[in-house]
Amino acid sequence: MKINVLFFGITTDLIGASQLEIDFEEHISIADFKSILKNTYPKLENINSYAIAVNEEYATDDLILNKGDVVAVIPPVSGG
Repeated sequence: MKINVLFFGITTDLIGASQLEIDFEEHISIADFKSILKNTYPKLENINSYAIAVNEEYATDDLILNKGDVVAVIPPVSGG
């Protein structure tokens, strides 16, 4: 199952790309997605947390990804 993954902010630098198409097994949860992502790209450990959005809506860890979903990895934002 192919998922289009978009990276924003510092995650783009840590991954080395702003967009990837990743092939996952069927019925993967957001929690599993995060685990696989950190195992594949260990530099993501350098940030404390990041949000995940699926099809432009924030997702919880129990959400199941479907073929064709667009997943965004959004780092914390700071500023003033």
